[in-house]
Amino acid sequence: MNVPVFLEFVEIKTKLASLFPFVLGTLFTLYHFGSINALNTILFFIAMVVFDMATTAINNTMDYVKAKNLVYRDEENILGKASISVKQAAKIIVSMIAFAALLGLILTARTNLLLLVIGALCFAIGILYTFGPFPISRMPLGEVVSGLTMGFGIFFIAVFVNVPSGTLASLLVQWPKFTLAGNIATLLIILLQSAPLVFSIANIMLANNICDYETDISNHRYTLTFYIGKPVAVRLYAWLYYGAFAATTISVLFGIYPVWMLFIWAIFPVIQRNINRFRAKQDKATTFNLAIKNLILYHGLEIILLVVSLILK
Repeated sequence: MNVPVFLEFVEIKTKLASLFPFVLGTLFTLYHFGSINALNTILFFIAMVVFDMATTAINNTMDYVKAKNLVYRDEENILGKASISVKQAAKIIVSMIAFAALLGLILTARTNLLLLVIGALCFAIGILYTFGPFPISRMPLGEVVSGLTMGFGIFFIAVFVNVPSGTLASLLVQWPKFTLAGNIATLLIILLQSAPLVFSIANIMLANNICDYETDISNHRYTLTFYIGKPVAVRLYAWLYYGAFAATTISVLFGIYPVWMLFIWAIFPVIQRNINRFRAKQDKATTFNLAIKNLILYHGLEIILLVVSLILK
């Protein structure tokens, strides 16, 4: 197996969904807390990307193993290509998960034991998303779990590893007792700042499931779209974007973000146009990528505005 095949297997081009929460979480930490830990940031970035690649590899492998459509399958190789066998895929996945876990343990030693609990939860969700007898991606929880895990989880950890211990929350174990402490107001601020990420990332999963509605049913995949119906799912797709704009606006009104962040509304007409295009036609080949374009557009501008705010501050 060569490097191009490996990068295709882990779908390296799709890692923007995890990159944006990392960058925004780091920039927000600099702006709001005035704090940064370069080594922790680098370690977390590597662990995050490696584990994200591992979950994608699991997803591709399980899609191959569980595919009901025999035309999709090849007896020897994943995705019908003479490239990676299931045995090779398993070795790659285990190696990536082990490496990411090792970095997580190092980060835990450098921060607080609470990170181990949060990291273990994220690992469990990432692995069980497509693996096991009842994968999360084949349930109506896929959008919620993906949005919260990547949108809030990555953002939270990016802040957690950069601020002094106890700023957000901490876990102290003195056997047989333990103490969990935290700042509710600060945690609510983090939740509010991550809300646009939660919504836009969830919308990628939602758009995918809307476009694959008929195919998913034939492959015994009963996602949220199946339970609420395509018309409601399409309306939800629009309202999640409106929720992102609302969350950013509320952050400005409460003084968490600077007034410059209101320039995010400059892209509202473009987002609305993309929403209208998706409403008119839900197609994997032509309109699904609008969800990805909206994510890049919204959070790309958000990053620019935060950088400007840091410079002016």
